[in-house]
Amino acid sequence: MFAAASYPDPWRFVPNPEVYLLVAFLIGAYVYLVRVLQPSAVAAGAAPVSRRQWGAFAAAMVVLFFAGTWPLHQVGEDYLYFMHMVQHLLLSMVLPPLIWMATPAWLLRVLIGQGRLLRVVRFMSKPVAAAAGYNVMVAVLHIPGVVNASTTNGALHFGLHLLVVLSSVVLWFPVIGPLPEMQLGYGAKMVYLFLSSVISTVPAMWMAMADGVVYDHYGDQPVRVWGMSAMEDQQIAGIIMKTGGGLYLWAVILTMFVRRFSREQKAGGAAPAATAAPSASPARVG
Repeated sequence: MFAAASYPDPWRFVPNPEVYLLVAFLIGAYVYLVRVLQPSAVAAGAAPVSRRQWGAFAAAMVVLFFAGTWPLHQVGEDYLYFMHMVQHLLLSMVLPPLIWMATPAWLLRVLIGQGRLLRVVRFMSKPVAAAAGYNVMVAVLHIPGVVNASTTNGALHFGLHLLVVLSSVVLWFPVIGPLPEMQLGYGAKMVYLFLSSVISTVPAMWMAMADGVVYDHYGDQPVRVWGMSAMEDQQIAGIIMKTGGGLYLWAVILTMFVRRFSREQKAGGAAPAATAAPSASPARVG
């Protein structure tokens, strides 16, 4: 995930010990924090970590492992840019919501406290700041010089992936963050996600419609995986970024709309039953 190199065989297994250690550390930290902090939190009235939250955390670790290790990482970083886009979609669109779904409110409140860090979180969770930070990161990630340099500079590569995850986690906070007071309303969430899906398509269209190869690193590879040309790879990468990311966000918007409609229908159906109860009592009394 954090180191780049070129291999004569694109499918040669290459271990990623830094990712193995990162996933192991995160699992250990989550289990430790839940076991140590949960008893006092539950005693104070908070709900314990649910099976759904444990499941979301497990899914997040699987996504992180798959996105950061062989074969997706090696082939995506060294040979096919469209697989690199799949990697980024997993890190920016799939991983962050799972992280927030796995985080109980009491745990986040303990971690951020009541001081300066809380003020930073409140500022960064504002929709304009969150969306701006994410979209600036998306733009930087598609600068040709940055892409070409990151394939040979391990530290830069690590930093970019870290910023992808952090900016994406912040982007999703107003939508699915565990603190209700920092979440947007249903309608605002849908508008927020829709605008985010539109803005991120700009670099995607640029890649898909470019006349030549944008990134020299992917155009100069002596080995062409699956016989795919550099232009075909680049166009597929643009399509994946545009349709993959856009369809994912639109699916989230549709799910939110359906859930809100269902809740309103249930609330509307409960009203007649509530009004019918008083009329039954006088009949029994008489």
